[in-house]
Amino acid sequence: MTVAPNSSISDQAKEPFDLTVVVPTFNGENRLPKVLEKLKQQRGIGSIRWEVLVVDNNSDDNTEQVVRDYQENWPKLYPLRYHFEPRQGLAFARQSAVERARGRLVGFLDDDNLPALDWVSAAYAFGQTHPDVGVYGSRIYGDFETQPPENFNEIAPFLALIDRGDQETFYSPEKRVLPPGAGLVVRRKVWLKHVPKTLVLNTKTDKNLIHRGEDLEAVLHIQKAGWQVWYNPKMTVYHQIPASRLTREYLMNLMLGIGLSRHRTRMLSIKPWLRPLAIWGYMLNDLKKIIFHLMQYQSTLKSDLISDCKMRLFTASLVSPLYIWIFVYWKALKARTMHLIRDNKFLKA
Repeated sequence: MTVAPNSSISDQAKEPFDLTVVVPTFNGENRLPKVLEKLKQQRGIGSIRWEVLVVDNNSDDNTEQVVRDYQENWPKLYPLRYHFEPRQGLAFARQSAVERARGRLVGFLDDDNLPALDWVSAAYAFGQTHPDVGVYGSRIYGDFETQPPENFNEIAPFLALIDRGDQETFYSPEKRVLPPGAGLVVRRKVWLKHVPKTLVLNTKTDKNLIHRGEDLEAVLHIQKAGWQVWYNPKMTVYHQIPASRLTREYLMNLMLGIGLSRHRTRMLSIKPWLRPLAIWGYMLNDLKKIIFHLMQYQSTLKSDLISDCKMRLFTASLVSPLYIWIFVYWKALKARTMHLIRDNKFLKA
């Protein structure tokens, strides 16, 4: 057994498994069986000690029953567990999963991510041979229900589709590019030590302005702590993309959410004393992108879906600082203030 860096025998006793595969799901009764079947058929697992943990993120369908049915005939060598997380939001589901995981490594698969049959063995092997890597991501192919629009590759990474080639690749902090949460593997102790229990980008605000980027925020905290982030092409995942995720409405809302979240993810990678200057630098750069994009695509913007999506991303990124401060930080400050006031009144009473 390989001992993880800075771990003790007592720590290992709390983590009897090598790997926990976490599957967060919301109303996934129809999607979940495909993922569980792929996990049930994993090959090359040999002596790897691993488990599967399904986190039901406040579903109101038959998700729990689906898991219970699978548990009846699930191999005992790698247990299948179920946990209900009532707080809505992917970041809450992942945090809850890491806290309850019993593996030293934690791998995340969304309920529409179908892992290759050697995904578990590849995830474990990479973690063993790269002890300085705190987080590593998969190669993710799209499994499309319908043909994607022309030039879709320009925005494919925003739908968690990643193909960086056949070579293992280091994500340099200077390039400000990180792997998505789908197909991600982290060291459990690293996550628990460096990722806040409540992420800023998990905040629920206006129903039409949905935050994205909670996975990037978590990885940024780990990267800032000095842990390396890598891409592992041997971990292959097939991301199922239904026709509904290729519509104009969905893609435009996706770009809006990603753009609005960018102030938070951008500032996390910058030293605090440089942030005031960086805000203006990013805003000027976003404004420049908008101007050049309009000059190039003004006549075809509304007819070219991908160009329209990129414009939505640029404009949302431009207003991101204002949006985050008003709808996230200010609301959080007001909530904290009201909480303190109530506590004070309670004490006086």
